[in-house]
Amino acid sequence: MAGKLDGKVALVTGAGSGIGRAAAELFAAEGAAVAVLDLRPEAARETVAKLEAGGATAVALAVDVSRLDEVSAAVGRAVAELGRLDVVYNNAGVDSRGSVVDAEEADWDRCFAVNVKGTWACSRAAVPHLEAAGGGAIVNQGSVAAMVAVPNFAAYCAAKGAVVALTHSMAVDLAPRRIRVNAICPGTVLTPLIEPLLRARGGGDLSAGVAATVTKYPMGRLGTPEEIARVALFLASEDSAFMTGAAVVADGGMTSL
Repeated sequence: MAGKLDGKVALVTGAGSGIGRAAAELFAAEGAAVAVLDLRPEAARETVAKLEAGGATAVALAVDVSRLDEVSAAVGRAVAELGRLDVVYNNAGVDSRGSVVDAEEADWDRCFAVNVKGTWACSRAAVPHLEAAGGGAIVNQGSVAAMVAVPNFAAYCAAKGAVVALTHSMAVDLAPRRIRVNAICPGTVLTPLIEPLLRARGGGDLSAGVAATVTKYPMGRLGTPEEIARVALFLASEDSAFMTGAAVVADGGMTSL
C-alpha cells in the first residue's frame, strides 16, 4: 500500500460489516489508526480484531448514530484513545421499504434518524476535532437512490437525497475550517444489509435476486464493498485535495441507462 493515510486517524461508522468494514481495513492498510463504530458491539470488536491482526491500531465503539449523546461520547473517546481525528466516513445506514402510500411511520422515522440525523450527528461531533487537527475530510454515504427512483423505497430515496443535499451544505460551511466534505453514491453492493432485499426479489433465492438486479447494470454485476471502500479512500486522502461538495457515483453505469 502507498500509505495514503499515514499518521492519520479515521472514524468509520457502520464498520462492523460490509462497506464499513472494508473501508476500515483499507484505511488501516494505508496507515491510519481507525475508530470502528457500529450499533453491534460484537461486530465492531470483530473488525478491530482483524485490523489489529494486521498490525493496525484500532478501537471498537458501540454507538447508535441516531443518538446525539452516544455519538458525542463515542467521538470523544475515539479522539482520547487515538490522539486526534482526520477523517470521518459516515457509512452507517439502514434501508426502508414501501411507497409513499404504504410506508410505515416508524420505518420512515428510523430511516431518517440513522441515514440523515446520524450523518449530521457524527459530523457535528467530529468538526471541532477535525479543525484542531488542521482540517480533514468527511465522506458521507449517499446512494444512487438519491438520483433515480427506486420503486417502493420512498423513505430511503428521500433520506439519501437529504444526505447529498446535506453534503453540499456542509462543504460550503466547513471549507473555511479546512474540512472537505464529499459523498459517495453507490449502486447495489452485495452486503449483509442488501441481502434480504435481493432474496425477496428472487423469491427467497439470493442468486435469483442478484440475477434479476444485475439486468439494471451495464457492467453486468453488482459492486463489492472493497470497490466502494477505494472510492472512500480517494475522497479521504490528499488525492482528492481540490474536491469538496461532490457526489461521486459508483454504480456500474446504472444511472446512465
